[in-house]
Amino acid sequence: MKDSSVQYSRKINYYETDQMGIVHHSNYIRFFEEARLMLLDEKLMDYAKMEELGIIIPVTFVECKYLVPVHYGDEIVIDTCMTKFDGIKMEVSYRIYQKDSEVLCTTGKSGHCFLDAEMKPIRMKRRFPELYEKLKGLVENIE
Repeated sequence: MKDSSVQYSRKINYYETDQMGIVHHSNYIRFFEEARLMLLDEKLMDYAKMEELGIIIPVTFVECKYLVPVHYGDEIVIDTCMTKFDGIKMEVSYRIYQKDSEVLCTTGKSGHCFLDAEMKPIRMKRRFPELYEKLKGLVENIE
């Protein structure tokens, strides 16, 4: 695992599954969000603190490929890393594995932009240079 990525682990709850006992497809987007918030918390800053600074990071797109079903009770690990950052937008990638077997179950990515409270784009380099450097460093560490 790269030092710019994080591994987020969780167990699948019954309510997250469908009648077949498989995780409902909509829940993967929630898993991505949980992992992304952990990435921000560990590598940058707590998201609540970012909001206090006036930074909002909405989702602009999400992609998800389902490779192997995940079931109730399974433990998963989500490898999460930032793959793009240009000072206004970023992309985060996700790889979901079964914890015990390390089988790759799902891949995905999400796009985000940085906005202020008036929903206007923030140029991170100008308004928050220290955060900009940290974000830029996360991408530069990716092989």
